[in-house]
Amino acid sequence: MHDLDEFGTIRQPTATRPLLGLTVLVVEDSRFACDAMRLLCLRSGARIRRADCLKSARRHLQVYRPTVVIIDLGLPDGSGADLISELAAACPRVEAILGTSGDPFCEDVSMAAGADGFLAKPIQSVPVFQNAILQALPPGRQPPGPRLVSNDPVIPDPIAYRDDMAHAADVLDDRSDAATLDYVMQFLSGVARSAGDNTLEEAANALAHAKADGRPLSSDLAKVAALVQDRLSDRIAL
Repeated sequence: MHDLDEFGTIRQPTATRPLLGLTVLVVEDSRFACDAMRLLCLRSGARIRRADCLKSARRHLQVYRPTVVIIDLGLPDGSGADLISELAAACPRVEAILGTSGDPFCEDVSMAAGADGFLAKPIQSVPVFQNAILQALPPGRQPPGPRLVSNDPVIPDPIAYRDDMAHAADVLDDRSDAATLDYVMQFLSGVARSAGDNTLEEAANALAHAKADGRPLSSDLAKVAALVQDRLSDRIAL
């Protein structure tokens, strides 16, 4: 279904906005990553809607039918691969389904679940974003002629990164089982990688390795929690 402008006419893609007329549902728990998607959609002409978990995405899809769905593999209430499988088997089918993750191994998981493509985080390149979506769309959705693409990277709002840190702090305070700890470790590792926060990414990865090796977690966990609080207190600038 095409989006209509205020005059009721179908909006056609252009050389500078090849995704004009498309609606992209981004299923993403990171506000920083989602802000990058917002900027990429804005530069490309697409409308964006956001869901931060599987439950929210399924509720959204009961009401709206987006053209493209981009699904993070690591979500707070389960794996994005499950939603990819559901959408790939649905009839009518969403025109393009893409998985996304900071873990390159998740590309195989996404494609096995039925995705049409994959976006590796961090996603900051307009050409990479547009190409991934256009390649997944049916031929009739391809914009005619050459495209004019800016190579300037998108820069998400730093406030969105602090929002992610607040979310991580809440989860760390309320961790009650191994699955919750696994979630917050992968969340922090992915968000830190997207933001170029090497110190936090290394600390989150060290915690994950300690858990995988069966070593005591208290020291690594305290370091991660302290780094999150530093970012919430603006003691470190990105």
